[in-house]
Amino acid sequence: MVLAKFCACNAVHYSFIFAVKPKPRFVRVNTLKTTTGSVIEVLSKMHKVDKDDMVPDMLVLPPGTDMHKHPLVTDGKVFLQGKASCMVAAALSPKPGWKVIDACAAPGNKTVHLAALMNGEGSIIACELNKERAKTLQHTVRRSGANNIETVIGDFLNIDTNDPSYAEVRAILLDPSCSGSGISTERLDHLLPSYSIDDQDDAGSSARIRKLSAFQRKALSHALSFPSVERLVYSTCSIHQAENEDVVSSVLPLASSLGFELATPFPQWMRRGLPVFDGAQHLLRTDPEDDLEGFFIALFVRKAAAADALEPSEDGGALGRKRKRACTTRSGGLRAFSSLRLSRMDVLCSIWGI
Repeated sequence: MVLAKFCACNAVHYSFIFAVKPKPRFVRVNTLKTTTGSVIEVLSKMHKVDKDDMVPDMLVLPPGTDMHKHPLVTDGKVFLQGKASCMVAAALSPKPGWKVIDACAAPGNKTVHLAALMNGEGSIIACELNKERAKTLQHTVRRSGANNIETVIGDFLNIDTNDPSYAEVRAILLDPSCSGSGISTERLDHLLPSYSIDDQDDAGSSARIRKLSAFQRKALSHALSFPSVERLVYSTCSIHQAENEDVVSSVLPLASSLGFELATPFPQWMRRGLPVFDGAQHLLRTDPEDDLEGFFIALFVRKAAAADALEPSEDGGALGRKRKRACTTRSGGLRAFSSLRLSRMDVLCSIWGI
């Protein structure tokens, strides 16, 4: 009787799973090795191929298309990367020649996408704390053919923002550890008859989510503190407000004090942030209802009229001045800071809970 009940329940479970609308297969053309036109010419002999209408060099293939062993993939000319994931690097939009940090880089798909967007020019510092994941990152970089990526095995939070070697960093991609609740394979519970919206609310306020969001706030605050950064993207593959809108909202006072404001990536995209604070309409969300995975993107841009901006660069950007600020060094010491920056340090300490 117990076995019969188990089978019946699982039959219902699997019937719901198989009712899921199949998603198209998205692939990104690696323009460091080939052209979009060349890939379309090859793939169109076997599949219907469409260009994505938003993300450059992204192609859309029919659902169920298996590309894992295709020579274009094994040779690194094409990456099997979802549209939502590709929107992250495209939102940052670093210019060729810039110095960029990918703060939590493994497995490396977004890192090598940045390299392609930069035409292989400039430099990318790809940070990864976990040694095993760093191996995956390095493999991805080799397969992409990118030669402007430096892999750093270490904690992004330990980078001294006053270190001269990071003084020219102009863009940061921060895609930190998150719950992964937006990945479709982890979201099938919402299809079960017993599911309720309260289940999502409970998951979004769990102890694990609170720990993750505390780390995310700290990492985002650190990223905002690099003196010459002009563009910063914070992204997650989470659906939880605690990891998304709440994290962004918590750092807005610091961001504003440093001359940053929220910008609107992909303004034609309809699904925006949850309306929980003024400005959330600038944020971007994707969802399985859009045939995508559940991602979140926030784009911070330093205002050209920031009080401490330098003269505009040749490309019209503005580099922030080097500043003295309170900063914990790798040895645990405390650097001197100017009294003019005390208010900003108060904000940082408030965010970090110290």
